[in-house]
Amino acid sequence: MEGRSKGFVQSFNRLGGYGFVVPVGSREQVWFSAEDIEDESRTVSEGQQVSFVLVLGDGRFEAKELRL
Repeated sequence: MEGRSKGFVQSFNRLGGYGFVVPVGSREQVWFSAEDIEDESRTVSEGQQVSFVLVLGDGRFEAKELRL
Protein backbone atom coordinates (compact mmCIF):
# COMPACT_ATOMS: atom_id res chain seq x y z
CA MET A 1 0.00 0.00 0.00
CA GLU A 2 1.26 3.46 -0.81
CA GLY A 3 0.33 6.83 0.58
CA ARG A 4 -0.91 7.86 3.98
CA SER A 5 -3.84 6.36 5.83
CA LYS A 6 -5.92 7.88 8.60
CA GLY A 7 -7.02 6.17 11.76
CA PHE A 8 -7.56 6.40 15.49
CA VAL A 9 -5.30 5.31 18.32
CA GLN A 10 -6.87 2.25 19.95
CA SER A 11 -4.31 1.96 22.75
CA PHE A 12 -0.83 3.15 23.65
CA ASN A 13 1.51 1.62 26.24
CA ARG A 14 3.86 4.44 27.26
CA LEU A 15 6.12 2.18 29.32
CA GLY A 16 6.34 -0.48 26.60
CA GLY A 17 6.73 2.09 23.82
CA TYR A 18 4.13 0.62 21.46
CA GLY A 19 0.46 0.84 20.62
CA PHE A 20 -2.28 -0.01 18.17
CA VAL A 21 -4.13 2.13 15.66
CA VAL A 22 -7.33 1.25 13.78
CA PRO A 23 -7.47 2.58 10.21
CA VAL A 24 -10.65 4.39 9.14
CA GLY A 25 -13.03 1.86 7.55
CA SER A 26 -11.37 -1.13 9.23
CA ARG A 27 -11.75 -3.08 12.45
CA GLU A 28 -8.24 -4.53 12.38
CA GLN A 29 -5.69 -3.14 14.83
CA VAL A 30 -2.30 -2.19 13.41
CA TRP A 31 0.79 -2.20 15.66
CA PHE A 32 3.12 0.81 15.93
CA SER A 33 6.22 1.73 17.89
CA ALA A 34 6.67 4.98 19.83
CA GLU A 35 9.81 5.49 17.71
CA ASP A 36 7.53 5.94 14.68
CA ILE A 37 5.59 8.86 16.20
CA GLU A 38 6.74 12.00 14.38
CA ASP A 39 6.37 14.33 17.36
CA GLU A 40 8.95 15.37 19.93
CA SER A 41 6.89 13.97 22.81
CA ARG A 42 6.75 10.50 21.17
CA THR A 43 3.34 9.98 22.75
CA VAL A 44 -0.29 9.80 21.61
CA SER A 45 -3.61 9.47 23.40
CA GLU A 46 -6.29 6.82 23.00
CA GLY A 47 -8.94 8.00 20.54
CA GLN A 48 -6.61 10.52 18.92
CA GLN A 49 -6.78 10.76 15.14
CA VAL A 50 -3.48 10.17 13.35
CA SER A 51 -2.18 9.64 9.85
CA PHE A 52 0.40 6.99 9.04
CA VAL A 53 2.03 4.88 6.37
CA LEU A 54 1.00 1.22 6.40
CA VAL A 55 3.88 -1.19 5.74
CA LEU A 56 4.29 -4.94 5.90
CA GLY A 57 6.64 -5.79 8.77
CA ASP A 58 7.60 -9.19 10.14
CA GLY A 59 4.51 -11.09 9.04
CA ARG A 60 2.11 -8.27 9.97
CA PHE A 61 1.18 -4.79 8.92
CA GLU A 62 2.70 -1.96 10.93
CA ALA A 63 1.98 1.76 11.09
CA LYS A 64 5.02 3.93 10.41
CA GLU A 65 5.57 7.70 10.32
CA LEU A 66 2.63 8.49 12.65
CA ARG A 67 1.61 12.14 12.50
CA LEU A 68 -0.82 13.94 14.76
